[in-house]
Amino acid sequence: MRTVRLLTGAVLAGASLLALAGAAVADSPTPSPSESGEAAGPTEAGTSFRTATAVKPDQPATADASTGDYLYWVLPVDAAQRATVKAKVTLPAAAARHGAATWQLDVYDGLRRRQACVYGTQTRAAAKDAGSVELSCTLRTVRGWAEPWANDPLPGSYYVRLTVVDLPQEDLGLPVHAEVEAAVADQGGAHAVDGRLAAPLVPGAAATASKDDEDASSPRPAALREPDGGWSSGRWSDRWIWTAAGGALAALAGIAGYRATRGRGRPSRVPPGA
Repeated sequence: MRTVRLLTGAVLAGASLLALAGAAVADSPTPSPSESGEAAGPTEAGTSFRTATAVKPDQPATADASTGDYLYWVLPVDAAQRATVKAKVTLPAAAARHGAATWQLDVYDGLRRRQACVYGTQTRAAAKDAGSVELSCTLRTVRGWAEPWANDPLPGSYYVRLTVVDLPQEDLGLPVHAEVEAAVADQGGAHAVDGRLAAPLVPGAAATASKDDEDASSPRPAALREPDGGWSSGRWSDRWIWTAAGGALAALAGIAGYRATRGRGRPSRVPPGA
């Protein structure tokens, strides 16, 4: 009976720890755009990495441009997050076009390395009579740090570039309307790592570090566009809770096993002095 009580207590303790872990990883309620005052996203795009328009995750962005322009946006993505970028281009009237056009959506990290898409249609051809073309790209989960030789996505700014890569020469300059939105999902402690970067890969990080050495109270430049909750960089994840829960369950199981197998003392059939 005592062993049964111990095992029951272990199961209850494990259930409470797992419930705590579930509560820790549950998504916090996100204010609606009307509550946060950010219903209207940016209505223009940059034309280079340096002039990229800043957007926040789940914030729609639009831009009116000419066919052949390079359109750039930039958003922050933190460790253990996976970003999915979607774009829709409304094309000119079919009567004004001379043939099919191929559009492409590229995503670059803070080091301006082009990141591969694990899901989605990154390049798509639009027929001459098509009214629009839609593209998407889901990146790999961002890591807190990586080896120097690796090309893993790291925390920091991610640049979205949208442009046409193949079309009749006569169609250059025709007006188009672009819509871009990036969703960021937290993947949890399963993708957490022990290391972290000293600073996220964002514009002006090196300049800010040297300036802070001279004046620690100096403000950070606007180019550092942090997420709403700040940069975590792998300092904390729900993996700690799961590790603690596993350790507690293992300890309780060891105690229960010991009490079940230790016996009731000296057997009666053993003669004294043996």
